[in-house]
Amino acid sequence: MTATNDTLPTATRVSDPGIRALYRLENRWQAWLDVEAALAHAQAELRIIPAEAAKAIAANAKLELMDRKRIDEGFTRTGHTLVPLVWELGRAVGEPHGGWVHWGATTQNITQTGDLLVLRQAHAIILRQIVEILGAMADLAERTADMPMAGRTHGQHAVPATFGYKVAVWIDELLRHVERLRQAAPRLFVAMLGGGAGTFASLGKQGPPVQAGIGRRLGFGTMTVPSRTLGDHLAENICILGLLAATCGKIGREVYTLMKTEFGEVEEPVPPGTVGSSTMPQKRNPKLCQDVIAAAAEVRSLVPLALEAMTTEHEADRTTSLMMDSAEARACIATGDMLARLGEIMRGLSVDPKRMRANLDLGGGLIMAEAVMLDLGAAIGRQHAHDVVYEAAQAAFVEGKSFSDLLAADTRLTAHMDRKAIEKLLDPTAYTGLCADMAREGVSRARTEAAKLAS
Repeated sequence: MTATNDTLPTATRVSDPGIRALYRLENRWQAWLDVEAALAHAQAELRIIPAEAAKAIAANAKLELMDRKRIDEGFTRTGHTLVPLVWELGRAVGEPHGGWVHWGATTQNITQTGDLLVLRQAHAIILRQIVEILGAMADLAERTADMPMAGRTHGQHAVPATFGYKVAVWIDELLRHVERLRQAAPRLFVAMLGGGAGTFASLGKQGPPVQAGIGRRLGFGTMTVPSRTLGDHLAENICILGLLAATCGKIGREVYTLMKTEFGEVEEPVPPGTVGSSTMPQKRNPKLCQDVIAAAAEVRSLVPLALEAMTTEHEADRTTSLMMDSAEARACIATGDMLARLGEIMRGLSVDPKRMRANLDLGGGLIMAEAVMLDLGAAIGRQHAHDVVYEAAQAAFVEGKSFSDLLAADTRLTAHMDRKAIEKLLDPTAYTGLCADMAREGVSRARTEAAKLAS
């Protein structure tokens, strides 16, 4: 059986979202039993097995009705993933119907379809978490749509932006991940019933209708070719979770960076009583951000494993099934932990507009070099203007001189603008482009999608 991690990544005050419990053995067993019940009903509809047998199987396909000691002993003795559970279900059903349990199916048909039931539960939690995050981001973007800060490229001041624009970028990426999850669902949630080698040999022409019947019972689609070597749809899910994790890791790292003492522009929630260090009392560490970054890295690391698990030889190989099962469980659990912490950050993030403005002014107006260049370029051409402003900007940085004074002393520039015009061009709050518009558009999109997902 696939082992799962039952401990939270680090000691935080964020609660477990519930995905960990889904991958506990008992929940997986019940999902497999649910598939056995669906199989029986689908076969009874086609008169493959008696209707009374299907009713008896469904009535007894409940883990609480079974002898756990008998099941555990069976697993210890056989080393088989499913057989002891099938035996116990047959015993619970009893005569004359117990012999119809698991008719025409093979283990992977039941376990893979059942695990997709578990995954669907996990997806519901993940989407609910994203709804909450989008709502918190919408509030944050709305609050900071016009809040000026330094835009940074390559780690250096670029041009001014607003914090709300930064949040709109996060919203835009998250919305595409929601779209990916939604689009993948019909490919992902499909019933499998091809038998031992995926050939429908055990059920013949009745095989596809039985598989479709299982799907209808479970709210799934059905595999066109129920080969046990097909894992692309399972790997696709983990790839999407990897993309989601990359976005969350990026956000976590951004908040982590802006929370550094030297930046001081934002701070994740630090509830009273939180201890950052056993030896340094002043510490207010970005624990939640670190959790997000670590969990995101774990999810991304599972993408190669999922892709490797697609390389199954011949018609089936338990090796790659074990790999895919492990990747799926670990990715979903880590994703839940990651989103729980990201939601906490977004709901409680504090921003410091004064510190943002102070950092914006660190270069003494250098961040506005592009604005000056473009204004001057309208008179003397862009490249000539670039050369003029470049000389002043480099001298200001290297020699520690005033950028404004250097510009005002250059006759190539003052021939076209006076000191007052220069000072106006050096106002960073007047050069944030469409940041506020994009932030407010992000607010609208986030709230619309959150309402759609919540309904």
